[in-house]
Order: sequence, then C-alpha cells, then structure tokens
Amino acid sequence: MAIILVRHGETALNAARVMQPAAAPLSERGMAQALAVARRLAQQGGIGAVLSSDLPRAWHTAEAIAEALSLPIEPSARLQERNFGELRGRPYDTLGFDPLVMDAAPPGGESAADFARRLQAAFDEMLQRHAGLHGDLVVVTHGLVIRTLLGGPLQLDAGRLRELHLANTSLSIFDAAPPHALQLLNCTRHLDDAERDDARSLSGG
Repeated sequence: MAIILVRHGETALNAARVMQPAAAPLSERGMAQALAVARRLAQQGGIGAVLSSDLPRAWHTAEAIAEALSLPIEPSARLQERNFGELRGRPYDTLGFDPLVMDAAPPGGESAADFARRLQAAFDEMLQRHAGLHGDLVVVTHGLVIRTLLGGPLQLDAGRLRELHLANTSLSIFDAAPPHALQLLNCTRHLDDAERDDARSLSGG
C-alpha cells in the first residue's frame, strides 16, 4: 500500500516565475494537466481516499482527481505551500536571493523551521489517514512541500534532490510502511508534449 504525492497543475504565476499568492488559480494548461493525471489515477485504480491542500491551485487539481475516482476530497491546511508573506506576488528573479531555501521567515511569512515542523505533522497525518484505508492515499499538494518531504522523512539523496525539478501534476509514490521507500519520483508520463510545463517554471513558492 502506498501514498501518492501529486503536485498541483500549472498556474500562470508558476510559468511567469512569480512567488504565488495563496489564491493563485490553475492556468488553462494546469486544468488540462489536472484532467490528465486524474485519468491516469482512475485507470490505475486501488485508491481509497484523496487528501489535499486547501489552497485553490491544489484544490482544483484534487477536484479533477476526486471526480474521476468518485471520492470526496479531504482538506488539510498542513499541506499548504510555505507562506512567503510579503514576497508573494513578486517576481522570483528580481529578489536577489533564493527565498525557496531561506531559513528566516520573510516579513509576514513562515520560517524554514516552522515549515518543516508543519510538514512533519502533515506526514504523520498522511500515515494515520492511510492506516484506515484499504487502498492507496492520494495527497495533492505543492512543489516545496513535496521537495521538503523528499529531503526529510523520505530521505532522498541530497544530490538527486538538488537536481530535481518537480513538474506540475508529477507523481511521487512511496510505501506507507517504514522505511517509506520511494517507488516512483516526479513521473509525468500522463502528460503529452503540449501539457508539459517549462523546466524554467517555478517549482515551489
């Protein structure tokens, strides 16, 4: 039995490399990506529940998946992207530093340590929810959330993590039972060439 991490579909701000406000919606391509991953998961079968960040870009991705699976969506605020406070809405490339790896909390935002503690609680929540299922758990969330889980409780090699661009609606699957071995990483075979995001787009933030 497994837990399936799904990054949300593309947003216009992802593509434009802008730090995203909480309410950023999916782009037209993001909606197409969400439908594509929903079809893949429906064909795969064996899924017992869908857990999602309650931010719109993740929630709308989860809606496509839940409809294809005929399952409800269970919201979790713990799965939200890191809160970058006053940096949200600003072009990433004009900041002069990399906010995705900063330790300190930006004004009005969340520190790396607070974010990591929240994600440990989210990871525990996933395991607890999966324990009550007869099937796999789909978790729809955000790029930096998945990256932090990979580097933390899932113990992905630092070199592989450093080179990883998490694509929109990519699947990363790990065993629900310890030691939580990765079965699949950043897979987007459900997307055609027109649906794939630009490798320069922001993956997180």
